[in-house]
Amino acid sequence: MTTMEFSTQLTELQDNLGRFAYKLTANRDDALDLVQETLFKALKNQDKFEDKTNIKSWAFTIMKNTFINNYRRNSRTRIIVDQTKDAYYISKPQDSGFISPDSNFSVKEIRKAIAMLDDDYRIPFIMHTEGFKYKEIADEINIPIGSVKSRIFIARRKLMLHLKDYL
Repeated sequence: MTTMEFSTQLTELQDNLGRFAYKLTANRDDALDLVQETLFKALKNQDKFEDKTNIKSWAFTIMKNTFINNYRRNSRTRIIVDQTKDAYYISKPQDSGFISPDSNFSVKEIRKAIAMLDDDYRIPFIMHTEGFKYKEIADEINIPIGSVKSRIFIARRKLMLHLKDYL
């Protein structure tokens, strides 16, 4: 499929994507942003689209995944509304990142628990927490992506078991 045909088909889907985005967001402006982001990602990843497949379902999947990722990101970063007269918004996370006296775990305890993990589990876990994607971790340490996912899962389980006394 040529770039022009691809773009034309995406443009024809814009109304359908808009309706789906509004169902997901329940906000007109957020829906428009989501459609724009979806179209951008679809155009950017045109090379990953396989000919003779359903472009509509491909675009809707991109939108759904984008919405989920944005929702997760936004739920981690809460926006606090200042109720002053001029309605000043402060974009500040609820958790300042500093350890409070009433926190269950200290950084020292968590690092100690991570250090106790075998290298097979510790290295992929640390790379994942530092922001590496599963594929990047797999390529870096030369193991299959399924093994990376499994090792990170096992590392989490071991850490939860080790740190359960602090809950």
